[in-house]
Amino acid sequence: MTPQAAGPPDGGWGWVVAAAAFAVNGLSYGLLRSLGLAFPDLAEHFDRSAQDTAWISALALAVQQAASPVGSALSTRWGARPVVMVGGVLASLGFVFSAFARSLLHLYLGLGLLAGSGWALVFAPALGTLSRYFSRRRVLAVGLALTGNGASSLLLAPALQLLLDTFGWRGALLLLGAITLHLTPCGALLLPLALPGDPPAPPRSPLAALGLGLFTRRAFSIFALGTALVGGGYFVPYVHLAPHALERGLGGYGAALVVAVAAVGDAGARLVCGWLADQGWVPLPRLLAVFGALTGLGLWVVGLSWGGPLLAAAVAYGLSAGSYAPLVFGVLPGLVGIGGVVQATGLVMMLMSLGGLLGPPLSGFLRDETGDFTTSFLVSGSLILSGSFIYIGLPKALPSCGPASPPATPPPERGELLPAPQAVLVSPGGPRSTLDTTC
Repeated sequence: MTPQAAGPPDGGWGWVVAAAAFAVNGLSYGLLRSLGLAFPDLAEHFDRSAQDTAWISALALAVQQAASPVGSALSTRWGARPVVMVGGVLASLGFVFSAFARSLLHLYLGLGLLAGSGWALVFAPALGTLSRYFSRRRVLAVGLALTGNGASSLLLAPALQLLLDTFGWRGALLLLGAITLHLTPCGALLLPLALPGDPPAPPRSPLAALGLGLFTRRAFSIFALGTALVGGGYFVPYVHLAPHALERGLGGYGAALVVAVAAVGDAGARLVCGWLADQGWVPLPRLLAVFGALTGLGLWVVGLSWGGPLLAAAVAYGLSAGSYAPLVFGVLPGLVGIGGVVQATGLVMMLMSLGGLLGPPLSGFLRDETGDFTTSFLVSGSLILSGSFIYIGLPKALPSCGPASPPATPPPERGELLPAPQAVLVSPGGPRSTLDTTC
């Protein structure tokens, strides 16, 4: 039995868990973001189109996210540690299998199905476990963990290009399989933590373990719809940013530089936005809607840029996308409570898989039809803007005309984000309440 803590420790071993989640994010999303550099070689080797090769990443994203509730359910039942360790082995085997592929079908099965299944078992349990270790600094901790995406892209993008030039795509995939196996020791660091409010026993019913009852909460349903729309465009740059830069005449290492500078902006913004969100100056749903909209606008700029300006556009996109990422997961404890955050994380990943499955192939199709990726990025940005508009329906997403909110407090552990309590107006001679004049 794990001793029950009085509350999230807000530090201590939590920082070790944050480091493990950092590595997990880098070896899943960061690796997947850089993998697009290999797609031109795969398309040439198998004599297939950009749309066909885009299905590799699309399937990996879709499987990872659609199966994330399964990873969350298994973690709820048996703990995050063994689930993440098994997921690391599966992801590594997917890369090794794909190194010996004789057709795109083998890559669909290896990278898409097997590696995607492994990633589904690592991301949601790791991030959900991290959220349980923090309260006042939760969004900062999540932002720190999510910088693994950008840091990994910064390192792996040029490294993968070097591996492709030196060993070819087969050797590169084989070495990536060895690197991905490091997910297993990361899982060993996820010590269980019992908190007040946890159910007395793990759920026995599969439906209860998946957390489908969370959809009965209005705020979570609004959040889920907006996130599904955002997912339709959010992952397109993971697949087609490097090919887009190649078509703009930047060359192999120039394309790697575009991915790298986007990764730097992404990583820095996750930390800064995490710190900003934890100050309580602006409600998390409002920040979520604003930075989601900026991400959509950033993709428009990327799609319309050429040559050198594409580097600046990539930085702007990275800053906005990086600011959005920690807010998606940081807002969850306020919507569902700390006891349901692991399940909610898995459900959010599943919802984003709907867009992740369709977005990259649609982008590849539009590229094949129009001859470049301009239309692809414009459509992707529009989907993200649509999802950000849906977020306006969340509690506190819009300024109110009532009294100002009380000072910053930790995210509500009980669940639903509710409007701030109304202050009592007293006579002119008594104490005065501060009114919100931003509406």
